[in-house]
Amino acid sequence: MKKGSTIFLQVVIVLVGTIVLTLMLWEPHVEGRNVHATFFQIYFKDPFLAYVYVASISFFIALFQAFKLLGYIRQNKVFSQAAVNALRTIKYCTIIQSILIVLAALYIMIFHARDDDPAGFIALCVVATFISVVIATAAAVFERTLQKAVDIKSEHDLTV
Repeated sequence: MKKGSTIFLQVVIVLVGTIVLTLMLWEPHVEGRNVHATFFQIYFKDPFLAYVYVASISFFIALFQAFKLLGYIRQNKVFSQAAVNALRTIKYCTIIQSILIVLAALYIMIFHARDDDPAGFIALCVVATFISVVIATAAAVFERTLQKAVDIKSEHDLTV
C-alpha cells in the first residue's frame, strides 16, 4: 500500500475518533430532556450516559489499534506479530462493543418511560451491533490469515 494512502486512512481514523468524541460530549446538551438541565444534572444524574461513556472505551481502543495497524502497513511491517496482535485487539474490542450495544438496547427496552417509544434507538442498536459483528468477523479472518503468513515467514527465517 502506498505511503500516502495509509497516511490518509490514519487521518480518517483520527477524524472519526474526534467527531465521535465531539458528538458524545455535545449531544447530551441538546437532548430533549436535558435542554434546560445543568451540567451536573446532565453528566452525574444519568446512569445511561455514564454507561455510554464507559462502553465507548472499547470503540476508541479499536480505533487506536486500527491506526497502529496502518502504521505497521506504512512501515512494511504488516507480516509481523505486532500487526496480528493489533487485529486481535480490534476483534476483541468489536465483540465487546457489540455485547455492550445489546446490553444498552436491553436496558432501554426494560427501563424506558412508558410514554416514550424506544423503536428508533433499538433499530440503531441492531444496525450498530450488525456493523460490530461484521468488523469482528473481518478482523478474525484477517488475523487468522496474517498469523499463518507470519508463521510461514518465521519458519522460512529459521531454515535460512
